[in-house]
Amino acid sequence: MDLDVSRETRSRLDRFSTLLLRWNRTVNLIAHKDEPHIWQRHIADSLQLIPLIPPATPRAIDLGTGGGFPGLVLAVATQIPFDLIEPDQRKAAFLREAIRATGATASVHTVRAEHAVQTPASLVTSRALAPLPRLLRLATPLLAPDGICLFLKGANVDSELTATAAEWHMQVTRVPSQTAPDACILRISSIARVLSHP
Repeated sequence: MDLDVSRETRSRLDRFSTLLLRWNRTVNLIAHKDEPHIWQRHIADSLQLIPLIPPATPRAIDLGTGGGFPGLVLAVATQIPFDLIEPDQRKAAFLREAIRATGATASVHTVRAEHAVQTPASLVTSRALAPLPRLLRLATPLLAPDGICLFLKGANVDSELTATAAEWHMQVTRVPSQTAPDACILRISSIARVLSHP
């Protein structure tokens, strides 16, 4: 994948990746086998969301940010303010240090996604947090009217979409991943619960 980012953004992401690899010795941020492939496996994977973000998005929320993917990477690359929801105290400490090191427009909230209390945002993102039905239950209270969700999904996406249809009406665009052959990005909008009938 061609990383079409400015030299300044590349430099800030280099600082981020160096910091992540240092912290990864003591905090489980990414799998150790992924360390040599951090740009392709994690950073580029996050950056591929950028063309799908609506222009002039004022703010975003990332659920289960973990080692910074995709929310912190997107905050660095787009300058969109991100609220990063990450319940693990040690991962949250890393994220705060990474924000300081990169100058990212982001804030960390050390809370489980189901307990997050945030002003709804026009964009909610997530990667590898939960199956789609649960992910929508977590995301919809945090999504502004007419907002969209961008979720990075893996090989089980078909079964997740099938399970979701029983609970949610939504518009879904499926975009093939540029970094993993069995993965995709779901762009989801117009989300509403299916009404149960007596």
